[in-house]
Amino acid sequence: MTRVTRRRFFGAALAGAASPAVIAAAEQVPQTTAAGVTVEKDVVFGKGGDLDLKLDIFRPPAGKQKRMATIHFHGGGFARGSKDAIGDRIRPYAALGYVAVAAQYRLSGQAGFPALVHDAKAAIRWVRANAKSLGIEAERIAVVGYSAGGYHALFTAGTGDRPEWEGTGGSPGVSSKVAACLAYYPATNITASMLPAGSSDQDRRLAAATSHIAAGFPPTAIFHGFKDVTIPIESSLRLVQQLRDVNVPVEFHGFEGVPHAFDSNPEFAVAAAQLADLFLDRHVVKPRTYPPFGGGGREDGGTSGGAAAGRGR
Repeated sequence: MTRVTRRRFFGAALAGAASPAVIAAAEQVPQTTAAGVTVEKDVVFGKGGDLDLKLDIFRPPAGKQKRMATIHFHGGGFARGSKDAIGDRIRPYAALGYVAVAAQYRLSGQAGFPALVHDAKAAIRWVRANAKSLGIEAERIAVVGYSAGGYHALFTAGTGDRPEWEGTGGSPGVSSKVAACLAYYPATNITASMLPAGSSDQDRRLAAATSHIAAGFPPTAIFHGFKDVTIPIESSLRLVQQLRDVNVPVEFHGFEGVPHAFDSNPEFAVAAAQLADLFLDRHVVKPRTYPPFGGGGREDGGTSGGAAAGRGR
């Protein structure tokens, strides 16, 4: 573990193992940011009941495309918040080469469980259905969630193509599987009030995102601040262990001295996106392992004893 200065972070890594909709918004003109990221706002991707569900598309600068999408779900305790609130947090992903999508979902005052899961899966299906127009590979889709949105990311990652969770929000017949999951200070359960009246203990258990963690869960990275009092960091540490117990590749990044939603600070938004970039690059974009570390990660890069062990540094 490394102490931080203002421009450095404390990190700890635990590694374990329908017809496609046309991207159109005639009244919208993509906006270009200073970094060369273009933004397309309020593209309709499906229906949540009678509500048009919308997303924002942050496209990477020309020449930097990784041909991969990250779908981001905002926080707000399931009762508030908006996709518009996380633009500054996900713009660093687009700057690094990802097509970054901020997706709307119905809040608890609009619909209960499992409506929010249906909406998140509709967003995943829409992105895959429109992979060609978005300039991505259909199998290179990751979900990213912040606080309550972390629940969406974890739940959808664990229930890809499970018909009982798909809903009918749009892009029927398209896969909802994802290649990776990123969770920032994630909630792992919904509030009891969001469950239908008369829900059983089994219903409550199945509504927990952690109930769907098993072998084959996508590679996952978790980000959390040590001074978070909204969702204490111990929650994420338990999540890391649960993933490791079933041999899911997982990384954990703990940031010293910062609270909940620490990435609302631009410095940390960029730092976390850079860590996510390395994780996604080595697990999805250009999958690879690191044999130079050998068994045990010797500092000299060696894999056996003998002369190498006796060298000075």
